[in-house]
Amino acid sequence: MRSGVIAQKVGMTRVFTEAGEHVPVTVLKVDGCQVVAHRTMEQNGYTAVQLGIGRAKPKNVPKAERERFAKASVEPKMKLAEFRVNEDGLIPVGAEITADHFVPGQFVDVTGTSLGKGFAGGMKRWNFHGLRATHGVSISHRSIGGTGGRQDPGKVFKNKKMAGHLGAERVTTLNLKVVQTDVARGLVLVEGAVPGHAGGWIYLRDAVKKPLPKDAPMPGKFRAAGEKAAPAATEEKKEG
Repeated sequence: MRSGVIAQKVGMTRVFTEAGEHVPVTVLKVDGCQVVAHRTMEQNGYTAVQLGIGRAKPKNVPKAERERFAKASVEPKMKLAEFRVNEDGLIPVGAEITADHFVPGQFVDVTGTSLGKGFAGGMKRWNFHGLRATHGVSISHRSIGGTGGRQDPGKVFKNKKMAGHLGAERVTTLNLKVVQTDVARGLVLVEGAVPGHAGGWIYLRDAVKKPLPKDAPMPGKFRAAGEKAAPAATEEKKEG
């Protein structure tokens, strides 16, 4: 089991296949996603890697957290997350995971916070049918109707589907296909929609219900601490 990554949602676009078909994709940016700490079986009772992404101002980070980042020799991070891995899947502390950690064609599970839509009625929130447009129904066509509270049981049970707050909750979308990766710019293009708004943090990991491709790097693809990124390829201009 490999580690996942923390990415930032850039937005949606489309790419074209060799046959001319367009594929809608979501662009995820993996930039500065570093390993901050390890969780080991001896000390913590489980094995995991803790990742951090985004630069945080030191004055906004508690002293204890600053010391922990200093111990790992990484800058203070804005977002932290843990990913369970096998013992042979630990990535060195301080290493930066790159976009080619995932290979085109593999399936991934994506987790994010869905768009918040405020207070919503039963029809929008739960896809209720609503009341009839005739037979005495006058101004309550979009109401949810009866909720089952008659003489017996004489109450409305908890968790009854009703109007309320919609969205702004943790959502996981399974089995999305990786279309392309751009290591130079740190981009991963995933087919389809991803929960969350542009600029939001996204957790990306190998699909649990699909096999891992044989060419997927183990324990992952990363740059060691202090190693510089490879320069982006530039097209040579030919004279004449």
